[in-house]
Amino acid sequence: MGNLQLKITDVKHLDSSAEINSRYNDAQKAKIANAAKEFESLLTSMMLKSMDKTTNGMFGQDSLGGDYFNTIFENEMASFMSKNKSMGIADILYKKITGEDMNHLLNGSTLNNNKIELKNSLPTTHSIVPSSKAMDRLNKYEDIINAASNSFGVDKNLIKSVILTESAANDNAVSSAKAKGLMQLIDSTATEMGVSNVWDPKENIFGGTKYLAEMLRKYNGDINLALASYNAGPQNVDKYGGIPPFEETQNYVQRVKGYFNHLNGENYGYE
Repeated sequence: MGNLQLKITDVKHLDSSAEINSRYNDAQKAKIANAAKEFESLLTSMMLKSMDKTTNGMFGQDSLGGDYFNTIFENEMASFMSKNKSMGIADILYKKITGEDMNHLLNGSTLNNNKIELKNSLPTTHSIVPSSKAMDRLNKYEDIINAASNSFGVDKNLIKSVILTESAANDNAVSSAKAKGLMQLIDSTATEMGVSNVWDPKENIFGGTKYLAEMLRKYNGDINLALASYNAGPQNVDKYGGIPPFEETQNYVQRVKGYFNHLNGENYGYE
């Protein structure tokens, strides 16, 4: 690949971006953000390819299949770097176009605003009333929970119910398995979800909600399987073809649903 040359002749018109901010609704801003991230990922990939030429690639010039695996590595690395905003190019582009910081999306807009439809296969669970102290603690995170709900398409009351079950809304909670914070993230899951500080309530809630959303989508919105997976891991749910025969996990699913029913009203329940 030849040298990559970027030429910008006139960027003065971009300075007026704040004035055109009102032209974009939330859905349009989400599309702009996705496009900016894709551009950053592409540019990062091109930069990695250019750097690899000086070392004959990560797997060496004569390695069997090295060119194939090197391409996969470059694309994955570029995607990872872009998602974690290592370069900040996407943020700059987004701000130039909309006049806002990209993290504004976390306060109302969303990169993934498809609401997940919840389904259920077990009998309706009776409501469980949380303690007043737990609710007082939980209410402090209302804005963060709403933002996470919007960002990942997870019902806000389901997020609250998981928090109540996991930690009783105690942000300093630590389990015997070293799960931490409001949504009890273990270190490996926190890292996978992009959480750098598990003790930060916003990062913890966003990381836990992102993981919960992944489980809900994996099991097509089945609330039982998603919750069982959150507690016992998807490998156990897949192994047993449903909620694992673990008393802890079965009680966990029922408890979350009990809080969920309470938060949605006494007569609300999934069947």
